[in-house]
Amino acid sequence: MSTLSDLPSLAATLAANGLRADKRLGQHFLLDANITDRIARLTGDLTDVHVMEIGPGPGGLTRSLLMCGAKAVTAVEMDSRFLPLLEDVARASDNRLTIIEGDGLKVDPATLGVTRIAANLPYNVGTKMLTNWLTSSPPFWDRLVLMFQKEVAERVVARPGDSAYGRLAILTAAVASSHIAMSVPAHCFTPPPKVDSAVVVLDLLPKDQRFKDLKTLSEITAGAFNQRRKMLRQSLKSVAKRHGVVLEDWLRGAGIEPTQRAETVTPEQWQALAKTI
Repeated sequence: MSTLSDLPSLAATLAANGLRADKRLGQHFLLDANITDRIARLTGDLTDVHVMEIGPGPGGLTRSLLMCGAKAVTAVEMDSRFLPLLEDVARASDNRLTIIEGDGLKVDPATLGVTRIAANLPYNVGTKMLTNWLTSSPPFWDRLVLMFQKEVAERVVARPGDSAYGRLAILTAAVASSHIAMSVPAHCFTPPPKVDSAVVVLDLLPKDQRFKDLKTLSEITAGAFNQRRKMLRQSLKSVAKRHGVVLEDWLRGAGIEPTQRAETVTPEQWQALAKTI
């Protein structure tokens, strides 16, 4: 029986099957095993870990995760053209790979026993998937290793004062520590996208450090960042009225001046505002 190392290269596999990326699905393939191996190593020790991959395509990262010793990998792929290729990988990995044909947005990892996710996320739904996983209650994961277009990656890890700082960074900081672990230039993909990508690693914070009321946090930050050019005494006026708090007292109680703008307020201060109401 063949092993993972016996499988032909991804480029050869695609050529043999006459397969190309589908622009309608936003597909861009990483065919360089050196890069997919680096991404797989970012997931940490996988000896006893069930990891999920979204959108594996021909299975480059899938192979790398299995080669890194993952106990189990569940791959969710909506393009049926790639299922036979993934089945070859499953057989070569002693059936440590489970394949689900479907939309990653509609699959709940928590019901499958998944504890980590590693994925080159589709550009058009990557932010939505991340938000779903960040707000899962209780969290099912301890680490996420996710590739986004570079602009989105910068939004995930941004800090106050950064041009990319906004609601996504604040939501992320409420439940996880995050950093950009590596950049992946556009030319590394087949076909090359128009923008570079980056891999973000998110580690779940200890339970006593996570902020639990993400609904209120989201409401407040939406009010502020939807009018980010305005001072908070203007942009949060309707939120304060809705919750029956005196706006300036509410802001100053969190160490925030009413004349500040949303991009200058730290994640901890946003959490203090949410906690008060």
